[in-house]
Order: sequence, then structure tokens, then C-alpha cells
Amino acid sequence: MSDLVASALHQRYKITIEYAGTGYAGWQRQPGLKTIQGQIEKAIYQYCQQETYVYCSGRTDAGVHALRQVAHFDLDEGSLKEKREKGCRSYQILRALNYYLTDDSIRILKAEKSPPDFHARFSAKKRSYIYKIISRVSPLALDKNRAWYIYKPLDLKAMQEGAMYLIGRHDFTSFRASACQSKSPIKTLNKIDITQEGDVFSLHVEAPSFLHHQVRNIVGTLKLVGEGRWTPNDVKIALDLKNRTKSGPTADASGLYFEDVYY
Repeated sequence: MSDLVASALHQRYKITIEYAGTGYAGWQRQPGLKTIQGQIEKAIYQYCQQETYVYCSGRTDAGVHALRQVAHFDLDEGSLKEKREKGCRSYQILRALNYYLTDDSIRILKAEKSPPDFHARFSAKKRSYIYKIISRVSPLALDKNRAWYIYKPLDLKAMQEGAMYLIGRHDFTSFRASACQSKSPIKTLNKIDITQEGDVFSLHVEAPSFLHHQVRNIVGTLKLVGEGRWTPNDVKIALDLKNRTKSGPTADASGLYFEDVYY
């Protein structure tokens, strides 16, 4: 069966997922490691004894969280006849997967039938991330592993000014991980909003697609601006140099949240 289109014998399901990435080796299934994809595929097998591959809208790294990740998988409906009960199959899948994921920090928010040509990744038009920084003297307790702790004060206005240089279509080589598998470093960043509530800084980023570590490398660079170690214009200089060593550090995975995907 094609990865892109479900066959006539299978039903494609779209699921919306939230998860806390702490303790997981990222989304992608890896031998001997606990991953988000691996745990969901295990739950599907426990539900219906079918081995299936779960495709997501955008892979996340170890320690990264998701508010509304979207994924799809195909099930052989014929072999599920013995499981037919009164009620909606999508609702049964929702309840069953959450039951088998009880011990995980992964929850299925929604399950629904989708057209056979729907693809969680390739049908997506836009994705968004939120990055959370907490800037204060005291280390984190409640938000430990849920935000990047910065003990120095940050200048919101300077960070906002620096971020403006990154909006639009650019060569983001300076913000691309060396292991990135994307064919081109050219991406279009639709939006970067940075807000502050007390000691919490939130960076909201939207784009059709992202390079590996692009958001985290952008945040690490803007942190330098916020601390006064860089000027806002230094962000433009780093972008124009097209060299990863010329931009800021990679921000901690714990502050990154896959927010949403739009179809």
C-alpha cells in the first residue's frame, strides 16, 4: 500500500495529539528507545492487533512538546468486524488509544476518519510553534522541563526588533542544524510574535515548513539580543552570512511546543 494514499481495503484515520516530550527520544521511532511514534503505534496494536505506521505533520526532537500535533494511519477495516460495537469507530479509537497510553504523557485529543489521500505531512499548508522562556533569578519548579530558564533579564523590544529581520523568504543556513535533511535552506517565515507576561516570554512562529532546529536556533540568537550581547542588527548580519557558526546557540528543547498545523 502506498504511504500517500490508502487502498480500498483500508480506512485512513486522522488523529490530533498532545504530548509532553520529556523522557522521550523525540517523535520518530528508534530501536531500543521510547518515542512518541513508537508508543502510539504500540497502542494501536494493543487495540486491534494491527501493525501500522503513524505519519505525523512534523517530527519533533527529544524533549520537545506538542499542543496539537496531527498524524494519520491506516487500518484494515475488514479485520475489525469482530470489534464492531454500537457507536462511532473514531470514538472507539480515541478511547482505546488513550487507555493504552495511560502510563505515557501522550493523549489523543481527536480521532476522525479522513479521505484516503489525506497526508498529515504533505497535505499541511502551514505549521506553528510556540517557544517559552522564563527569565528570573529563581530556578524553575512548576515549569521545569516545560520552558527555557534564563536567569538574566531580557529586553523584549530589542528581541522583537531583531526578529523582524527574519520574517519573509530567506536562506536560513545560519539557523539550520548540520544534520538537517531538507533539500534547500530557503524557507518562508510568515510570522514571529514575541510577547511578555511577567517573567514569561513567548515566541510564536508560523511557516509552511521548518528546517531542523530552525526555531530553536532562532530563539538562541534572539536570546543574545535580549541579553544585550548582540544588537538587533546583528541578527540580519548572521542571516546574511549563511553560516551556522555565525548565529546564536541552539535553545533548549524543553521550551519548544509544536502548536498547530493548518490544512
